[in-house]
Amino acid sequence: MTTIITNLEEALHYNVEEVEVDEYWNLAESPEHAIHRIHAYPAKFPAFIATKAIEYANEHSVEIKKIADIFCGCGTVAIECKYNNIDFWGCDINPVATLIAKAKSTTYNCKKMEEYYTEVLDGFSKIEVDDDDEYQNANERLKYWFEKKQYCDLKRLLISIENLPRGKYKQAYKSIFSGILKSTSRWLNKSIKPQIDPDKKSIDVEGAFKAQYSKFLRAIDCENVSSNSCITIETQNFLTKRKLPKVSVIITSPPYVTSYEYADLHQLSSLWLGYTTDYRTLRHGTIGSIHNSDKYDFDSMDLNKTGQAIIDKMKNQNIDTSRIKAVARYYMDIQRAISKCYDMLYDKGIAFYIIGDTEYKGVKIYNSKHLCETLIRSGFSKVEVSKRKISKKILSPYRDEFGRFTSDKNKREVYHEEFVIIGFK
Repeated sequence: MTTIITNLEEALHYNVEEVEVDEYWNLAESPEHAIHRIHAYPAKFPAFIATKAIEYANEHSVEIKKIADIFCGCGTVAIECKYNNIDFWGCDINPVATLIAKAKSTTYNCKKMEEYYTEVLDGFSKIEVDDDDEYQNANERLKYWFEKKQYCDLKRLLISIENLPRGKYKQAYKSIFSGILKSTSRWLNKSIKPQIDPDKKSIDVEGAFKAQYSKFLRAIDCENVSSNSCITIETQNFLTKRKLPKVSVIITSPPYVTSYEYADLHQLSSLWLGYTTDYRTLRHGTIGSIHNSDKYDFDSMDLNKTGQAIIDKMKNQNIDTSRIKAVARYYMDIQRAISKCYDMLYDKGIAFYIIGDTEYKGVKIYNSKHLCETLIRSGFSKVEVSKRKISKKILSPYRDEFGRFTSDKNKREVYHEEFVIIGFK
């Protein structure tokens, strides 16, 4: 049963723990399109949620003119809009994310892809690089992650890709390149944290590239569709974006505070593709990052009641100030984002938010409840709240010190449910 909130009093006093699981938002009836799986991406929500959100909007008689995702990540919502022939606008502050999103949501000519593939491999075999000199002068962080042979082969491969004509095919090959960086590095497989695997065997760069290309080509070859939808994806901080499109529906999953440092997880691609020379600079401006809060002034906070109550609990538990500031900054950013979402929506439009609660040193971080109060305060006439199970976390709701799922109950427990929160304008 869905919890319905229509006023501030209800938003402040409903019990989060009593929100029930709604099977509508659980497992998909059919497998997702292969294009969703061509590049690993942390915390990507299942594609079927976007499809079900579109179905839900239609069932509630929303005239869908355009859909937006304000934290579009690797383009899950964009792709589902493409398959449903719906115009889409999305943005993300992370340039790696938008690269992947653009590559995945673009329509390609497979014959043209194959021609450029031959060109890239030919260039790779002919480009000469002084391995010793190249590796010696490499970015120190990349030297930390890559053996000399892998680094120099990647360098040759990237030079060859950069020689392609500017456009969507070059973009696609950069995404393919990005997709092999963790496997060809010392990065611990399946770890969500930057962690070296001292026992990891070296992987051949050319072989990894060929395999990743084949995976990409299969995805677009078997599922490429003719779509009249207009897909627009921008590398942009939503909070500082001034001119926003009007949309009928918003489908998004805000970052979870105290969960992932996205800049850290994408550092290999960011450094290789020239988005930065120091991946740490990409943390700034990212919602939910602990590194955003250094200069945050407690005196200027304008948190809503739910947010302030959580901050007070953290203070009472003597949690370190930097972490408290990170949570406070996160809640303030979410409040600003929701206000902008309200202004983006046409009358009778709806917004879907997929979000989970977290915990830090025994203090429950009720992101969902803070979001519900924020929606009501921003002008939404009604809010519906339901839960869904996160399938992989049902059996193993624990993570080890490397961030991998484990059944060890002595390790850190993570959320195994998340909320689907719908705001009606």
